[in-house]
Amino acid sequence: MPTLDLSDRVVYWGTGRRKSSVARVRLVPGTGKLVVNDRPGDSYFNFNPAYLAATKAPLETLGLENDYDILVKAHGGGLTGQADSVRLGVARALCQLDPENRSPLKIEGYLTRDPRAKERKKYGLHKARKAPQYSKR
Repeated sequence: MPTLDLSDRVVYWGTGRRKSSVARVRLVPGTGKLVVNDRPGDSYFNFNPAYLAATKAPLETLGLENDYDILVKAHGGGLTGQADSVRLGVARALCQLDPENRSPLKIEGYLTRDPRAKERKKYGLHKARKAPQYSKR
């Protein structure tokens, strides 16, 4: 279980959300490690390169992938939602680090929160839109 001493380092915070996932992200000067819920990031995201690339994409856009460690507490949803919420949290933390970072991150779309969420179920229907089978006779 990787633990890091943060007592003498500057920490930048960012919160990301997607669907029902929430990720509280801390950016700490370091070597580019990703730690999610006290587990190494590659282990947490099942060594899936798409999830790992998504989480580090904002750092790679700015060329800082080996300068900061990403420490995350994530809960809710699945791995896709959590990976995208981590990406948004990292982007927001980078904006806190330097306001100049906002423009390139905005162009890439990393600061946009995905508003899509599950539609609620309506009464009289099986699911949000699925109706019972209809027969004329």
